[in-house]
Amino acid sequence: MLLCPVEEVTTFLLEHFSLALLLCFIFTLFLLKWHNSRLTTFPNLPPSPPKLPIIGNLHQLSSVPQRSLQSLAKKYGSLMLLRLGSKQVLVVTSTDAAEEILKTQDLTFATRPKLSFPGRLVYDFKDIAFSPYGEYWRQVRSVCVLQLLSNKRVLSFRSVREEEIALMLENIRESCASSSIIRIGEVLATLTNNVLSRVAIGKRYSGEEGGTNIKEMFQEFTMLLGVFNVGDYIPWLAWINHYNGLEKKVNKFIRDFDEFLENIVQEGIKRQMKSVSNNIDGEKHKEQQNFIDVLLEIQRTNAAGFQLGRDSIKAIVAVNKN
Repeated sequence: MLLCPVEEVTTFLLEHFSLALLLCFIFTLFLLKWHNSRLTTFPNLPPSPPKLPIIGNLHQLSSVPQRSLQSLAKKYGSLMLLRLGSKQVLVVTSTDAAEEILKTQDLTFATRPKLSFPGRLVYDFKDIAFSPYGEYWRQVRSVCVLQLLSNKRVLSFRSVREEEIALMLENIRESCASSSIIRIGEVLATLTNNVLSRVAIGKRYSGEEGGTNIKEMFQEFTMLLGVFNVGDYIPWLAWINHYNGLEKKVNKFIRDFDEFLENIVQEGIKRQMKSVSNNIDGEKHKEQQNFIDVLLEIQRTNAAGFQLGRDSIKAIVAVNKN
């Protein structure tokens, strides 16, 4: 038998007793909070699946969340309340309820949650998709509807669509001649992205810009917009992102993406200055404009009625590209 000095045994017991007491105290607090939240009732709330402490219903969402939601909706109905960590989420699975929310009660549900990563990726919510409902959102929406996506503007990009379709058909002919496999889904996706990329930033999606692969950059941008961030649902666990590498990855991408967009904006400013100094015909110049050019012109002439900042231009273009 191995005998330890009395002092060491006492110290060991005291240290572990304090740790055990602390863990029990924290666990008791969580149980009390969970119990109180169950006792707190609100009238007219939709049905909700049973939840677990801290994580709520997060454990009931699989890697294919739409299928999990469909399965839950069959049991709890077309209006269902889920608790995702500290957030309450209303899930709507019927057309009538969706119409009521998106049309009849539009202003009540118009705002958007402030998610951490999307907010940082779009320059502190300077875009239109993630910006909270308010005066800024209304102003940016007006710019997008009246200036970027008007019928006249869409028609001005006809040559871009024709050129990209011609290139797509040529690539298909070459693949047929060499008996290569043609994946129609990938071909059409490339066509769509090339058109959107040329319209938004004047560069082809499948090309390279200064050593930067545009396709890979926008794919990573889309991935990070939708990545699961535990801190959005359980705020006191946000520190986990510093240990799993996600925080470092987001910070690096934001720096690289901002540098890429800044170069695109600088090119647009040079084109604008050149067109003004050379007194290029206005209508002809407008036909050649991409979204960057349009937004820079709005900024220069203050045509939007509010100050359109550099970060706003980059955020609007980044999201409209996707």
